[in-house]
Amino acid sequence: MTLNEAIEKLNELEKASYALGHAQSILYTDGDTVAPKNSWKGRGKAMAYLSELTYKQLVKPETGETLETILQHKDETDEVTFRRAEILKESYDELHMLPMEEYVAYQELVNESMTVWKDAKDGSDWNLFAPYLEKLITARRRFASLKAPDKPAYDVLLDLHEKDATMAELDPFFRALREDLSPVIKEVAAREKPVPAFLKGPWPVEKQRIFSQKVMALEGIDPLCCTLGETEHPFTSGTNKWDVRITTHYHEDDVLSSLYSVIHEGGHALYEMDVRDDMQFTCLADGVTMGVHESQSRFYENLIGRSRAFCTPLLKVMKEVFPEQMKGVTEDELYSAINLSKPSLIRTEADELTYSLHVMIRYELEKAMIGGDLKVADIPGEWNRLYKEVLGVDVPDDKHGCLQDSHWSFGGMGYFPSYALGSAYGVQMLQEMEKDIDVWTTVAKGDLSPVTAWLTEKVHQYGHLKKPCDLLPAAMGGPLDATVYTGYLKKKFTELYKL
Repeated sequence: MTLNEAIEKLNELEKASYALGHAQSILYTDGDTVAPKNSWKGRGKAMAYLSELTYKQLVKPETGETLETILQHKDETDEVTFRRAEILKESYDELHMLPMEEYVAYQELVNESMTVWKDAKDGSDWNLFAPYLEKLITARRRFASLKAPDKPAYDVLLDLHEKDATMAELDPFFRALREDLSPVIKEVAAREKPVPAFLKGPWPVEKQRIFSQKVMALEGIDPLCCTLGETEHPFTSGTNKWDVRITTHYHEDDVLSSLYSVIHEGGHALYEMDVRDDMQFTCLADGVTMGVHESQSRFYENLIGRSRAFCTPLLKVMKEVFPEQMKGVTEDELYSAINLSKPSLIRTEADELTYSLHVMIRYELEKAMIGGDLKVADIPGEWNRLYKEVLGVDVPDDKHGCLQDSHWSFGGMGYFPSYALGSAYGVQMLQEMEKDIDVWTTVAKGDLSPVTAWLTEKVHQYGHLKKPCDLLPAAMGGPLDATVYTGYLKKKFTELYKL
């Protein structure tokens, strides 16, 4: 096979892969937002067939020859084409080691598991979900053993979400977070502030929907390319830069829940929508790792969304939509309210200071689960123990404990550390950004475009083109340093709580 023939076949492969991925993404989003509850059975059959087509498309001798031909001609191939072949070769190798029947069965398991998880969470019934988690853990261990039999299974799963991440690197990272932040968390808890009266609402859902659209506009999200749906656990899905879907949920007694879900998922959306045009409809039109993706969502959610400067445009919008609830509220009062810190039960609702310890708990549980040191039946008890030990809170039931997150239901073991890593990446990016632009003056004016332009230049535009080992140090001004992240949090909350 000549190089030109290989590139032509690569382009055809990407066309087919994109079409199949597009269909699967839309089915997933539809199933998690507006589809009838019992639709999972029919959707499962469709997803299984699409998964089978995906497998057959990628795992065939011709594909292997195509990719190898391009990889053997690096000097004669442009950067984008070579990287496409490199990424697809990784996917080819991963799928090639799994029998097709096993791969398709896993996709069906995930579809059913996610439906059962929702019912289990609603009923706070761990025993309903437990058999599915057993199967998912078994499947993930088998995948790890096939991909890298000489590595710990959890290291293999971490690598799927954060390239080259290992427990040897993450253990000291999380240890530093716990050691540095625990004393501050205790001091802040001792000076607990009451929830301001204005935050107690009520916040009518219809008005919250209007508010969400205004927040998306403030964040700079193009409504012609991004829609907002409603679901149990907010997420973002994208098929290309012109079709990104974000979701949220609404609570009449808590406007901040949806507000920060929208800003967070909006950060993911901006990343997806700013990838270069020449990489659209290919495997490069996505974030390079989940940690980098989460760095963008957490950047907008916290570093911008909970900043003092952002309170100026945010308060203006809130008073437009909720004039009665926000009557007489000042920017300083809003800043204090959106940064209240208190050890809590729910990760997605956690404040900026305590958030990464929620992630650390899941990291410890996953290591034990995948390593075989923690039985599925014992997860609720261990979860509750860690929440008491680390955050000092008592877990009342499984709905507010081990069933709160959807990640395990879709086999996402190894994903959680990305949230803490992303938070840390973002702080170092902010320090670099402040050297180049007047961040806080523009944010206070309600203009986030300079912030997004900087992130697009350093991160977004490259999609999956640059490897994380090249992209991250350039955007962060050096290697990851946990103390930069903890230093930022300690400074912010020391000032907020006058410690």
